[in-house]
Amino acid sequence: MDRIYDLIIIGCGPAGLTAAIYAVRAGLSFLLLEGAYAPGGQAANTGVIENYPGLPGIQGSELSEAMVRQAEGLGASITEAEVAGIELLPEGVKRVCCRDAKAYEAKAVVIASGTSHRRLGVPGEEELEGCGVSYCAVCDGAFFRGRTAVVVGGGNTAADEAVFLAGICKEVKLIHRRDTLRADRILQERLRALENVALILNATVEEICGDGAVEAVLVRNKTDGTVSRMKTDAVFAAVGTEPQTEWCRGLLDMDSVGYIRAGEDCATNIPGIFAAGDVRTKKLRQIVTAVSDGACAIKSVQEYLNAWS
Repeated sequence: MDRIYDLIIIGCGPAGLTAAIYAVRAGLSFLLLEGAYAPGGQAANTGVIENYPGLPGIQGSELSEAMVRQAEGLGASITEAEVAGIELLPEGVKRVCCRDAKAYEAKAVVIASGTSHRRLGVPGEEELEGCGVSYCAVCDGAFFRGRTAVVVGGGNTAADEAVFLAGICKEVKLIHRRDTLRADRILQERLRALENVALILNATVEEICGDGAVEAVLVRNKTDGTVSRMKTDAVFAAVGTEPQTEWCRGLLDMDSVGYIRAGEDCATNIPGIFAAGDVRTKKLRQIVTAVSDGACAIKSVQEYLNAWS
């Protein structure tokens, strides 16, 4: 390798972008890697964000674009590279290996690779993905304007998706496996006030049906066990997320789901490797906590590099 950077940041969501902003200001030499050159992470595909301090009602895409502009305006540049693994070299150097066979070396690494949407795991889901099965209403909802849609889930994301779709779809049905929603009360009240949204609780989607496109879902009533066929043009799954950490399993200490164990200082069990944002074990995964992690991670990186020298 011709160059050993101070730092490599993996991921360009709010945590990674904040880390880049702080790294520039700290005068660190670093690379900012993004797998599909789609900066912003899941925040970029979020509709209206109502709980980011000082910016109530901002669109997720707008907030993400502002973060990217700020990072790039300070001099950070994004390198398109899908990370495949990290090798630990002598003297504490970390080699980040990418799927295009390229590799980069640094003294420290911040992993901010975020999460991906969890799948329902039912027949028809994989076959009809992109043909009516979606994981992002903001991305794909417009394709179903004036039609019917099903949202699966009961948390804030599912409620947000249903509210968004209610503004463009003829009818929206929210299916949740429990008898109560987990979404914040303000979102639940908003949902119940919408005339074209129906809540179907204590029910599960057993299968997504269609020949080349979504036509219906099979829904099981958990109370009596009966299964009914419900017509719909689209299914939006909002049942949580999974950490994008498969590529570093076996290297770092993780919980049973795959979140990297790291405290508020973002330090992992490997000196010089830090985890920030949604990949880290934490109580709350929100944009505001990801941004906080990005800043804290760079503070820890600076302390680590000072000890290095």
